[in-house]
Amino acid sequence: MSNFSLNDHQFMQRAISLAKRGHYTTSPNPRVGCVIVQNGEIVGEGFHQKAGQGHAEVHALKQAGEKAKGATAYVTLEPCSHYGLTPPCAEALIKAQVSHVIAAMVDPNPKVSGRGLELLGAAGITTQFGLLEQDARALNTGFIQLMTTKRPYVRCKLAATLDGKTAMASGESKWITGVEARTDVQRLRAQSCGVICGADSVIFDNAQMNVRWQALGELKNSYPEVDVRQPVRIVIDSKNRLTPDLAIFKTDSKILLIRQGIENNVSWPHFVEQVIIPKASDSEYIDLKLLLTYLAQQRLNDVLIESGSQLAGAFIRQNLVDELILFQAPKLIGNDGKGLVNMPEIVTLSEAKTVDITDIRMIGKDIRITAKFNR
Repeated sequence: MSNFSLNDHQFMQRAISLAKRGHYTTSPNPRVGCVIVQNGEIVGEGFHQKAGQGHAEVHALKQAGEKAKGATAYVTLEPCSHYGLTPPCAEALIKAQVSHVIAAMVDPNPKVSGRGLELLGAAGITTQFGLLEQDARALNTGFIQLMTTKRPYVRCKLAATLDGKTAMASGESKWITGVEARTDVQRLRAQSCGVICGADSVIFDNAQMNVRWQALGELKNSYPEVDVRQPVRIVIDSKNRLTPDLAIFKTDSKILLIRQGIENNVSWPHFVEQVIIPKASDSEYIDLKLLLTYLAQQRLNDVLIESGSQLAGAFIRQNLVDELILFQAPKLIGNDGKGLVNMPEIVTLSEAKTVDITDIRMIGKDIRITAKFNR
């Protein structure tokens, strides 16, 4: 850790702003921004746009050209030191002969984790890290969690009336929340690596679980339709109830059908993969911990649960949800409505799941509450 000047803070803040421009496109790679500064002026900047394409440092160095020699590079994440789909960024900075590199944080990836800074130091480039680290970490919550715990960051989205009901007793639920809230959910999907739902949602709602560019609101102005990255759709279908005629199978993007036993031999579209996850030892249902382990192996940094009360309750009960996003509509429908989460095992107040609310705001006429679960 080091002391940093006001200019250092301003240049790193610019790098963080650049990194945010990759919010919906970089996954499964981290969101990274880079600024090259020579004599107090920015001579090059860039951000990582998409996996397999140039990293932030490459774009910034290309823009800086010869002016990179002797310059300072501000990077939101430690420059990589290994060969992946692209060459190491640390080597690119060495080749460009920058004199100093400031990283907001050390890379949590075990393949890098300090090695990038060591490589730069061995080449005579001075380095610092820790500038605006919390801001940088917030850019890549899922990536960091996957690298450190081998488990995706799990968000659970729920929508209810003010009296905590998700649907009428008849099952009618369209639409509890308003257009603005539904647009916000589209943005949540767009930023997620995967979306988890149960077979009931797909069958009864004929849900597609995809990102619809037309429904992204103002985000469309900075997020061209050609850049839309569909999340992997993960459907838990233990009893093999889904059929290929459902709407979810009309969109050509990856679907994982999670099975408990024998695969369904129906002729599925080419983008559908059946995955066997055994049931938990103490339950008749799929082992959700094993499911998350499998999704981590597929490099899904963060997943969004959009499901009914049964599946949402199971994830929450097993302490597998990191963040709750609850939309509450200004409506009351009474006792006969369907409840928010099903957790019958909780029978005393002392067993209740508790959260820390991190954000409350209006989305149209609805309230959006964001909270982190206490573990």
